[in-house]
Amino acid sequence: MKKTIIAIVMAMMTIASFAKKETSPVEQWGQLKVVGTQLCDKNGNPMTLRGASLGWHNLWPRFYNAKAVKWLADDWNAKVVRAAMGIMIEDNYLENPSFALDCMEPVIKQAIKQGTYVIIDWHSHKLLTRDAVKFFGKMAKKYGHHPNVIYEIYNEPVEDSWTDLKEYAKAVIDEIRKYDPDNIVLVGCPHWDQDIHLVAESPLEGYDNIMYTVHFYAATHKQWLRDRIADAMQKGIPVFVSECASMDASGDGKIDKTEWQSWIDFMEAKKISWVCWSVSDKNETCSMLLPRAKATGGWTKDLIKPWGKMVKESLINVPLKAAEGK
Repeated sequence: MKKTIIAIVMAMMTIASFAKKETSPVEQWGQLKVVGTQLCDKNGNPMTLRGASLGWHNLWPRFYNAKAVKWLADDWNAKVVRAAMGIMIEDNYLENPSFALDCMEPVIKQAIKQGTYVIIDWHSHKLLTRDAVKFFGKMAKKYGHHPNVIYEIYNEPVEDSWTDLKEYAKAVIDEIRKYDPDNIVLVGCPHWDQDIHLVAESPLEGYDNIMYTVHFYAATHKQWLRDRIADAMQKGIPVFVSECASMDASGDGKIDKTEWQSWIDFMEAKKISWVCWSVSDKNETCSMLLPRAKATGGWTKDLIKPWGKMVKESLINVPLKAAEGK
């Protein structure tokens, strides 16, 4: 009888442990695809990714670790994590590629392990076609068989024309597709990812599962940019907000809560995916953490700066409201 009771208790504990296990984003949505202007799950159902971006790997390498990625997913409810591999500033990928990959790979591997989506971001403001083609070919060959991976092939073009960016995008996408036929590719547009109207006038043709990035900082980029996005989507352009925040475009200054809420309402209504900048500890408004925050997560309220608290709240509460239809 005693053995029977023990067996029943153990069975109940096993069932309870399975019941508590939550479905990961990749288990839920699987291989993502683009249908019309919408990011969709494996079954073609529209869905939205919401998450956070790590800061430049060459400025904040300490956050590029498996435990930080797990914390963002478990505690902040991030469904996607963006790994911003720096191509500029000191000790960047071009100067020190082995260090860059040592930072990027733990993030990518942990995202794959836990079932989170991960954006491999070529974090540059300059056109470097040959280097980008080589890098993304390597990433696609190594990780392209995982549905977790999203490629952001150019963070923020500044001076480049859309004509030049189209040629760049074709070269990089063609290389990615040699090894990865279906994961999402994010394509940047001119002028810090705000000139989405130029994309709408002449989009790339002949490619599947690509989206175009828009970046905004709510205190600077207001209704005019939302109108520009809405118009581009009306013309058939799929948009992904791969970087956003609530202060001005410098990354500093006051938080504009009203405009941030307007952006959230807009993106949710349009089912536009969004990723917040940045998990870092710089003395500026857009950095989410204090310098004494540990690299590996466990960030209590006293370690999270005001913007970080807003991001965490948005990542937790916005999906709940969306599920409730509010």
